[in-house]
Amino acid sequence: MSLPLFPMPRRLAELSGVPPKTQAEVIVSHNPELPQQGYLLTYAETIRMEYADAAGLRYGQQTLDQLRALPLAQQRAVTIEDWPDFPRRAFMLDISRDRVPTRAGLRRLVDLLALARYNQLELYIEHTFAYADHQELWQDASPITAEDLRWLDDLCAGHGIELVPNQNTFGHWERWLALDTYLPRAENAEPQEFAGVLRPPSTLAPTPENAEFVTGLIEELTAHVRSHRINIGADETWELGTGVSRRRAEQEGLGAVFMDYVEQVAEPWIAQGYAVEFWADILGSHPELMDRVPEGSVPVVWLYDAPEHMATALERMSPRERAFNEAHGVETEQLRDFSSRAQSLIEAGVPFWVAPGAGSWLSFTGRLDNAISNILDAARTGISHGSEGFLLTCWGDFGHYDPLVISYAPIIFGGGISWSADSSAALEDSLADILNRHVFDDESEIIGRVLVDVGRVTDVLDAKIPNSSPLFRIIQQVGELEAHHIPSPDSVEEARRILISAAERLAEARPASAEGSIAVEEIAQAMRWSLFAADLFISGLLTGGPSEGQDAQREAQRLVDRMDALLADQQRVWLLSSRPGGLETSIGRFAPARRALARLADGR
Repeated sequence: MSLPLFPMPRRLAELSGVPPKTQAEVIVSHNPELPQQGYLLTYAETIRMEYADAAGLRYGQQTLDQLRALPLAQQRAVTIEDWPDFPRRAFMLDISRDRVPTRAGLRRLVDLLALARYNQLELYIEHTFAYADHQELWQDASPITAEDLRWLDDLCAGHGIELVPNQNTFGHWERWLALDTYLPRAENAEPQEFAGVLRPPSTLAPTPENAEFVTGLIEELTAHVRSHRINIGADETWELGTGVSRRRAEQEGLGAVFMDYVEQVAEPWIAQGYAVEFWADILGSHPELMDRVPEGSVPVVWLYDAPEHMATALERMSPRERAFNEAHGVETEQLRDFSSRAQSLIEAGVPFWVAPGAGSWLSFTGRLDNAISNILDAARTGISHGSEGFLLTCWGDFGHYDPLVISYAPIIFGGGISWSADSSAALEDSLADILNRHVFDDESEIIGRVLVDVGRVTDVLDAKIPNSSPLFRIIQQVGELEAHHIPSPDSVEEARRILISAAERLAEARPASAEGSIAVEEIAQAMRWSLFAADLFISGLLTGGPSEGQDAQREAQRLVDRMDALLADQQRVWLLSSRPGGLETSIGRFAPARRALARLADGR
């Protein structure tokens, strides 16, 4: 039998007796023989709850509450036994690529994570914490303050979630190194060229002085939270070995230089009893380093595309794209799936976490099918190799245009799968219903279905691009699309049909939840951007189509007018859940597309 419960229990059986009455007795007992975080619930004339630990009691009570809330016609006497596949089920939100949530937005996120039984939250920080001595860095970013962090830590603790500080300490230091105050800390003080692309300084030099500097930042973060766990980042150190550390890298090897610095940053925290997470992309390319992973640290293996999506994308990948990956230290063949990505760690027997993606960034309405397959690949690889942790990531590359609500379906799926990977088929089929019932309380049963439908728009397109949607790239990365990135007119028309239908249905939604009206506005704005992008493809104006003649000029002007209206809407809708800092920077990234259209409208 099945009942509309979330997460779906791994063992549920109907009993012959009657379901409990409203005032039924509840007998609760501790049973240390149950699996960690597990519970055994008998929902009958007398309700009996056995629990393994405090988390098991919380999750058992959550299931009991859902059983009690079922309509009378669905009430059954049942027994449920449940426990998680991954002891640590984490979610990471990027707050450093322009979009910093308001407290209201963070509260909604914590409620969603609690529903999906995540027990860890990380806010990825590059420059968006109000560090006491670095106001020059964050003054225009509307950062998370110390008071915000304490408030959020308290909120998380009340929901059984551990708030883990996450400060990148090696790569992705563009915002810091753009300021003269911090530029001397760079591996290279000058921009570097990677496969024809000039990049500003982004990597810290691996020096003891920099290790000490980032230790001070982490000390400031950890002072405001309960957790004895941190994430020190250390991914995508693109310039490493090309500047300050060049001679050492030539003599000792690039991997050794990388690991020396990671050890310098991690070991003071490990000595204090902290668990230290760091991204494993650099480590995984250096099998000779596996015996140097510090005890008390955990490499986190990330990959954000589904195996089947990457198989097609790799087939079509141009020499230019492969060169770009290689110039940034990415071994293209490792991107096929999680087992390939984690191969070096698996062969060495080094414990690791898996980190799939919500698939929403570099998109407007998400890439849901890709996210679902990516999450399943991560979970199955992690379970096969005894991974303790599953970390679903929601990045904000190039401006974080997607509001958080676009990631709700992947968050629900990731929570359910990291709890019980065996529930995948039923969970995928139930995503819309779970969103309508448990998140939006939508009597029209529309919002969940719309989110799922528009989340699949990118997958309708027959152009397969790694880690992004063509509907995003045509607006935000003008002139960078190659021929195989451009979807066929038929697939674009199908995407338009889905978007137009979803917009019409969304207008009829009737959510009862407190966030319902905000969610409707944010989803509608995301769909407007996607529909605009589809119309850009159809016009051909930015992809080599007609750019001369009065018809082309008129079409370009119509698109300019639509884009101006969209930019005005973006400012309004952004502020529904996000702080103003970063908004101007995010919107500014659309300027090249608008200029290109305006030139065409002027006949130039």
